[in-house]
Amino acid sequence: MVYDLTIEYRDNPVGLDERPRFSWKIENTGQDIIQTDYQILVISGGRMMWDSGRVKSSQSVLVPYRGEALKPFTEYQVQVNVWNNYGRFGQMSGCFETGIIGEENWNGEWITHTLPAGETACPIFVKRFKAEKPVKKARLYATACGVYEVCVNGEKAGDQFMAPGWTSYHNRIQYQTYDITELLGPSENEITIKIGNGWYRGELGFDVKPDHYGNRTALTAMVRVEYEDGEVLKFGTDTGWEVETGEIRFSEIYHGETQDFTAGRTQAGQAVLFEEKNRIGHITAQESEPVRVTKRFEVKEKIVTPKGEVVFDFGQNMAGLVEVRLPETESGKLVIRHAETLDKDGNFYTENLRTARCTDTYIYGSDQVGMTVMPHFTFHGFRYICVEGAGTEVGAEYFTACAMCTDMPQTGKFSTDNELVNQLQSNIQWGQRGNFLDIPTDCPQRDERLGWTGDAQVFCGTASYNFNTALFFRKWLRDMAAETTDEWGVPHVVPNILGDQAGAAAWSDAATIIPWTLYQVYGDKEMLKEQYPMMKQWVNYIHSKASDNGLWQNGFQYGDWLALDIESGSTDRTGGTDKYLVANAYYAYSARIVRDAARALEYKEDEKTYGDLYEEIVTAINREFVTAGGRLVSETQTACVLMLYFDLVKPEFRERILHILETNIGAHHNHLTTGFVGTPYLCHCLSENGLHDLADEIFMKEDFPGWFYAVKKGATTIWERWNSVLPEGDFDKSGMNSLNHYAYGSIGSWLYEKAAGIRCAEPGYRKIRIQPILTKGMTEVSASFESMYGTIRSSWTCREGKICVDVEIPANTTAVICLPEKEEEIETGSGRYHYEYETVTSLELEKYTVESTFGELMAEDLGRQMFEQMAPGILDSPMIKFAYGMTISELLVQAPDAKPMYIAVISALNEKYRNENQITSI
Repeated sequence: MVYDLTIEYRDNPVGLDERPRFSWKIENTGQDIIQTDYQILVISGGRMMWDSGRVKSSQSVLVPYRGEALKPFTEYQVQVNVWNNYGRFGQMSGCFETGIIGEENWNGEWITHTLPAGETACPIFVKRFKAEKPVKKARLYATACGVYEVCVNGEKAGDQFMAPGWTSYHNRIQYQTYDITELLGPSENEITIKIGNGWYRGELGFDVKPDHYGNRTALTAMVRVEYEDGEVLKFGTDTGWEVETGEIRFSEIYHGETQDFTAGRTQAGQAVLFEEKNRIGHITAQESEPVRVTKRFEVKEKIVTPKGEVVFDFGQNMAGLVEVRLPETESGKLVIRHAETLDKDGNFYTENLRTARCTDTYIYGSDQVGMTVMPHFTFHGFRYICVEGAGTEVGAEYFTACAMCTDMPQTGKFSTDNELVNQLQSNIQWGQRGNFLDIPTDCPQRDERLGWTGDAQVFCGTASYNFNTALFFRKWLRDMAAETTDEWGVPHVVPNILGDQAGAAAWSDAATIIPWTLYQVYGDKEMLKEQYPMMKQWVNYIHSKASDNGLWQNGFQYGDWLALDIESGSTDRTGGTDKYLVANAYYAYSARIVRDAARALEYKEDEKTYGDLYEEIVTAINREFVTAGGRLVSETQTACVLMLYFDLVKPEFRERILHILETNIGAHHNHLTTGFVGTPYLCHCLSENGLHDLADEIFMKEDFPGWFYAVKKGATTIWERWNSVLPEGDFDKSGMNSLNHYAYGSIGSWLYEKAAGIRCAEPGYRKIRIQPILTKGMTEVSASFESMYGTIRSSWTCREGKICVDVEIPANTTAVICLPEKEEEIETGSGRYHYEYETVTSLELEKYTVESTFGELMAEDLGRQMFEQMAPGILDSPMIKFAYGMTISELLVQAPDAKPMYIAVISALNEKYRNENQITSI
């Protein structure tokens, strides 16, 4: 009856340093199942640490441990007992193990090496020791200034990469816990810890300079071995550790790695104490899931390009590494270059990587042929590799692509009978996989890969449908809070290597929007409380910058980044929407979020303060940006969407602004012109304001600009630009053209929420709203989301005049179901539900739309008659022959006042079509 017990969001975690919270799910074996009671038992060493007693409560998510203080390096067993309203009893067990719980328990020194400043070989720290007795349990705890890898007796410990991850090192650094019990020998043992430059001192940023945090890598580690007889052996890093160099001769995140297996291990002296240790922040346990290899790809196709390059295609753009079984070479050197794409002539294309070399090199002799190798301290964004040194006959079997990302559990699935939509959904998820690599990066391939706050903000809603992002974002938000200041606000990138930059709208608003999104998705009030001071600090920062009119109208702004509504020939990337309208729309939105967060946390005084501030900002926005008649000073798609979606305009003006939005879209032949700011909300805004068919029309466009343009060009991830690849196959020449960049993948939340209809009605999905909207171009949709309570599923088909809807609501929740084309709401508890009924849906019965040509309307007797009645003499117009081949949308651009006439004709023809097919409404 009980399943999926998690402890602080994880399965049986090892190395936990915070008070855990327990969550579990109840099997959905019937309707209206509610938990009535629970009991949690926590035991350590046979001793009861906490017995909650039988608690009369339906709470099954994030129940906090309230027992005796946890001890470091200790295992705890957990048992959860659950009773439900049907009188059934269920039980499940789990465990967790604490880490150091306080830096006072860390017994390793910070050590470094004395290699020359210009040495690029990675240092290896070595410790040899004896296990004198039979070992019961052994753990190694480590962290580094750089990225590191632990080996015990030549075997890699753990399965993670790029540890300890990227944090704001001067504020905080993570350590990792390794179970090395099975790696130890009966007596002599050797621990080696290799360290690469990584994010700490590697080359990063637009200027690709090193040493952002320090100019020397360093290590601290400790080993704890428990013998069977209870004795404990403990030791840590100190000057007794030796330093060597080995096969890794060069390693940089942007540039790749060189391994020379002919070099061997070379003694490089003893470790020395790290004098810069005081610049390193406090040590904290690993906070999110580690980076792992999550999927492996065999070569899909071998290609010899027109230039004679030997290229292998793995069929999927990804972030990760290539595992190589070393082939025979012509000169003992194998070079592997990485790229996202081929050019229009079929040659290997790397110009969009800018200065990033993305090259791995292996130097080896005949003794190493057949050995399996992979880089250690880098990663690449790629679909293709170009192999040099092994001749044109080298086989595909030597190469395997290993996709890497933070190993978040997948929670969302979306599928349909439209293969373009399915490929888009795959592209969205792979864009997330490729860029959620310890931090939310903007791209995984070029010389950037930074934690841009704006990109993460616009995508966080979609991201949290696809995967469980609670720990991932919590770790990153803690760094954001550490780097937020009263003077500069919230950085544009986190961790911040760009220096002091004043906060900017939509980017810095990640400080409010992401925490609030996480609260809605996971219902985690503790997490919201932790992040609340940063949320307030950001809104207070904007308030401090406001002018006398109460608005934020100064400083740099990104505007609607990469929008298409700029003046022809302009190189401005901030779009055509007034940048300060964008800034103040977000100012109001963030103030409202802080008000709502204060309400959720029961901070009554703050709720009033920020509620009043929100009202003042909205009043000022209307005074500055809205005319007395309800027009906007900036009537772009993004401006209209922000004013409507953020609910910033007076109720009496909503219809007018919606009409302005609709007219703007029509003038662009029902295409979007939005950038990073407008795109996430565009389709949501239209669907929520009675224009779902128009949202559908925009979504389904297969030409530029639109999501399917990239899909039809062969994209397997989301592009940075709507036209990253031009129609004739050339590439955007701006120098900023990633083919794996998730921002425009934000449409994914619209697929889940509107097309499939899975919506959150109460934080954590304790109450669910199922409200699918039939969507043209799809006659079958199926989606599921693994919430904190269990699986939510919504699927529908619409064929031959019949709608079928299937819904699954997890136990211990309630739902409101709104069926397509029905007005009533069905309130229900958990269970599985099936609905089937006839329909007159616009998907099947709207034969004519504004994309129909004038000639198609004229082919109908009724159409000709109505035009003659409403516009006498129109058919005799000398220009009429040109109109026959034009769509109604195109004609409306020339004569927008004729819209009522065209709509009347289209509606009459559709009604005639319905009657002829004898389909009746329910």
